[in-house]
Amino acid sequence: MENYKVQSPVLFIVFNRPDTTGKVFERIREVKPSRLYIAADGPRASRPADEVNCTEVRQIVQQVDWDCEVKTLFSDVNKGCKIAVSDAITWFFDNEPEGIILEDDCFPAISFFSFCDQMLERYRNDFNIFSITGTNKLKGQRWTDADYYFSRYANIWGWASWARVWKGYDRTMSRFEEHEVEKVMARVYDDRFFIEDYVNIFKKLKAGEIDTWDYQFNFLGFFTEGLTITPNVNLITNIGFGEGATHTFDTVNPFAAMPIGELTEPLKHPASTVPVMGADAVYLRVEHDLDARWARYMKRTKRIKRWLKRTFLGK
Repeated sequence: MENYKVQSPVLFIVFNRPDTTGKVFERIREVKPSRLYIAADGPRASRPADEVNCTEVRQIVQQVDWDCEVKTLFSDVNKGCKIAVSDAITWFFDNEPEGIILEDDCFPAISFFSFCDQMLERYRNDFNIFSITGTNKLKGQRWTDADYYFSRYANIWGWASWARVWKGYDRTMSRFEEHEVEKVMARVYDDRFFIEDYVNIFKKLKAGEIDTWDYQFNFLGFFTEGLTITPNVNLITNIGFGEGATHTFDTVNPFAAMPIGELTEPLKHPASTVPVMGADAVYLRVEHDLDARWARYMKRTKRIKRWLKRTFLGK
């Protein structure tokens, strides 16, 4: 899809990685948004290299050479991932009713932008729809004959949404309590280990032990039963795994540097907005290592049963 000009405003969130920032910025330049928001966290005092890298990043993203209204939110101090990113998205949606969000390590296919444009318009007034993602982690496995399907899980490696959704975001999770989380998660997914993981994540978020913003966004989706539009072709590759990453350190991660494809026009739409839970289950089994954990659990259960038989039945 050559010479596509994105219609939606774009928020580009950057920090201290000139290499990945430059690649993603060049892709943004190709689609020439007419409104570009750029948010950058400040350098960390404990990392001397940040000063130089953050300065270089800001120089890269200000090289806008097309007709574009540019707004910047550059911090002089380091806020950390949770505050810096969520503040940036709030700023974006305070100024725009809808739009596309990219971070500096999420490299998009060209058709990611047209996909987001069409989905933002088509589902603008459908309050069951929570977000649009460009990420498909199913490694080429298709679940419907349409070009996209609906998921209960919001992947944020290149995504889009509406201000109407973001207004419910709560980065401290102040409105929710632990007993509510397990009940809500059980309505969405039936895997005990996945539910256990998210209950533990919730506890750490409430305790301020996790410096991130995205788990809170997924919790908002779970609590509101929101659906995420997911393409049947992966449109985003995360090029940030490895040294210098904030969270994605493991270069052998199964989702590192996934290949991207392109969607062809016209898009084929699903017949309904029913979520495809089988697709979510496949992805989450890998993401949370569920198969291996169930295997270990069953092995322990069998050992306990054998011990009980020997101890009480003499078998």
